[in-house]
Amino acid sequence: MRPEVQTFVAVGPLPDWDADEEEIDRRANQLEAISAPVTADEAHALTACFGPDDCYGLAWSLLHLIETSPEPVPPVTPPDADATDWQHTLRNRWGNR
Repeated sequence: MRPEVQTFVAVGPLPDWDADEEEIDRRANQLEAISAPVTADEAHALTACFGPDDCYGLAWSLLHLIETSPEPVPPVTPPDADATDWQHTLRNRWGNR
């Protein structure tokens, strides 16, 4: 896994809309540092980085980055009850690939 992906994943899920501007900018810069396409392993790791909302559009950017993986890597089973809406959206989009 590339270092920029490891860095992004290590920080954890995207913040919500209540985060300060500095935090959102930092996460945006980290996300922009990851060049596409991502590997299947990177895509799988990135799926854990969705936060509770769209984080001013960063969740969409993350979703599109994950979709650059040459192989869809949806979970074998449907997301569990505590999965975010973004994880459900990603699974639904992969199912339509």
